[in-house]
Amino acid sequence: MNIFLDLTWMAWTWQTATFFLVILALLVGMTAWEWASPGGGPRHGVLGLDTTRGDRLFISLLGSAFIHLGWLGLTDLPLWGGTILSLAYASAVFRWV
Repeated sequence: MNIFLDLTWMAWTWQTATFFLVILALLVGMTAWEWASPGGGPRHGVLGLDTTRGDRLFISLLGSAFIHLGWLGLTDLPLWGGTILSLAYASAVFRWV
């Protein structure tokens, strides 16, 4: 039996599926946006470097992962609070970075 094809080790809940579908939708959406409007309009943000839409998406996803991990590790509150904080963080990154 091949252990790499046996996916029973992971708890595939609707939340897990939604998480991966949202990431997929973001990547497909950014790909379509880049195809429709190439270049991404690099801009010089508060970090002091030029970033494109893809860079800002990556920074948003990475920061959101850390926000969620911190939320899980430091609070006993529902994860929706971390998600709301991550959405605010992502909108700030796309606005000012």
